[in-house]
Amino acid sequence: MNGSIIDGRGLMAPTTDIPLLSQPKERPRQLLLDNPHAVGPYQMDQHMENRELDMNNRMESLAAPFSPSDDELLDGESESTVPVAHPKLLATGLCYDIRMRYHSELDPPKQRLDFHPEDPRRIYHIYRALCQAGLYKDPQFNVSTIEKPLERIQARNATASEICLVHTVNHYNFVASTAAMTNESLIHLERMHDSIYFNPLTFASALLSTGGAIETSKAVVGGRVKNAIAVIRPPGHHAECNRPMGFCLFDNVSIAAKVCQADYPETCRKILILDWDVHHGNGIQQAFEQDPNVLYISIHVHDDGNFYPLGPYGDHMHCGAAAGLGKNINIPWPTKGMGDSDYLYAFQQVVMPVAYDFNPDLKRVAAGFDAAVGDQLGGCFVTPTCYAHMTHMLMSLANGKLVVCLEGGYNLASISKSALAVTRTLLGEPPDRIEETRPTKSGAATVDMVRMYQRRFWPCLASDSKISTQDAIRAYQKQQLRDDFDMMELAVFRERISKSFKHQVLATYHHQTGQNPNIGRLTDAELANNNEQYDTLSLYREWAITAGFAVIDVNFPNHIANTDDIDELNLDKDYENAKRIAERNELAIYLWENYIELNESTAIFFVGVGSPAKEIIHILNNR
Repeated sequence: MNGSIIDGRGLMAPTTDIPLLSQPKERPRQLLLDNPHAVGPYQMDQHMENRELDMNNRMESLAAPFSPSDDELLDGESESTVPVAHPKLLATGLCYDIRMRYHSELDPPKQRLDFHPEDPRRIYHIYRALCQAGLYKDPQFNVSTIEKPLERIQARNATASEICLVHTVNHYNFVASTAAMTNESLIHLERMHDSIYFNPLTFASALLSTGGAIETSKAVVGGRVKNAIAVIRPPGHHAECNRPMGFCLFDNVSIAAKVCQADYPETCRKILILDWDVHHGNGIQQAFEQDPNVLYISIHVHDDGNFYPLGPYGDHMHCGAAAGLGKNINIPWPTKGMGDSDYLYAFQQVVMPVAYDFNPDLKRVAAGFDAAVGDQLGGCFVTPTCYAHMTHMLMSLANGKLVVCLEGGYNLASISKSALAVTRTLLGEPPDRIEETRPTKSGAATVDMVRMYQRRFWPCLASDSKISTQDAIRAYQKQQLRDDFDMMELAVFRERISKSFKHQVLATYHHQTGQNPNIGRLTDAELANNNEQYDTLSLYREWAITAGFAVIDVNFPNHIANTDDIDELNLDKDYENAKRIAERNELAIYLWENYIELNESTAIFFVGVGSPAKEIIHILNNR
């Protein structure tokens, strides 16, 4: 390895022999780390660490290059024209590198319980949980893996030019200079900065963390994997353009987003960044404050500016600036103690309606797990199941292109369980049920305040808009049915109902041929209180299509199927109820006359769930 740093235990890491910008290139030093705590987790089992190191050396051969080499391209073919596999055939990606653990305290406290919360063990515990669950094959864990395990994405050093898409040259030079400082100087420097520590390998770990975020994003955008999780550190969302802070050195998520914008201008024009870390991502907000093509949404504890990173910058009134006005949304909890129901309410009422309207090409999650149950620093009660549900909802956008990058989270058990739940969801497992879905009074008040303030930029947040979240869920179902069964949308050409049932009627391609019996399905939108995005008839539908039946799938949106909200909206109950029944009946007759009756099917089956089952009776009585 060229220019290696070797510590007392023989562990190797690349030196930071990258020159400071605008300065002469210096010969790299070979540093001997005399503090045994400077590298890796404290008091970790030596045998386990050596085995992991052995595996790290093998990983370079496991991660295939992201794009084909020049000699692999056909004549007249560019990288952008190389065929991309269907999303169903792609794996979920995983980025992890042991060398990111080399960033650690030089002067750790004597008592084990007082170690810095941004502990090098954080990423190893997540990686171990994924391996032990059989999601990734690592020989050190004697566990059978799933049929299509995670695909490894190799981290690399981010370049100076990439980092300076977000940070100033002075900031880059400052972090780079720490590689040549003495231990005493670094300890002194730590005391001069805001919640950050350094050692001679900090710069090397930070380069890998940012490079890992970049390569993970490029793997998703370029079609190598369908989605991915980057288990990286040090975190980045607090790092501002000209200073490190809050455990963060380089703003990993923002840099990766800027790189994707530059490298994929046609396929990555609009990016959604959702930050569910319990702390406000001041660095990300600063990076894209004036960018109209990046929507940043942060859900965090604010406590009227008394929660880190302190000040008013994370309040609901900071909505972006200049061309980016309206593209920054802060959902600032007034206190700690928020739980699943509050986060789901924020998603239902703000995140998903806005995200659906924004229609991004790529989604990124700044995934801090410090709002998780058990994290004393965050003091909230978000469960792994809730993280899974939020991930599941985001997967309905941008053809499923989702990149999850680790930020905070300091309880080793909590972050492992939460990251595992998110990864299972990325792999396609449906989330478990959440029983309690009623938000707290303070949580609901905060979300409603944000809706009121943001609706000047997002009409979907107006008080009379009731279908945006349901549309987002149906979009996910539509994508799944298209990917799994090649189902297509049927147009409804009736002025009164065409808008209400847009995207709600899907059919297999041979629905009009009459070659097979035709199954008409009328069902309620499956909008259970826990916001699950899959329906009770999926097994019947899959069986029917597999058996060769033609299928028409009709989803009645909640605002058409139910009448529970009539009193809440102060509507005329008799008139509104009759209006909704009439719309449902009109759609049922329209489908019969224009699609079902016209074919030559010898047998027709109707299956209905909930109130739309009455429309089946209406068809039978009237046709």
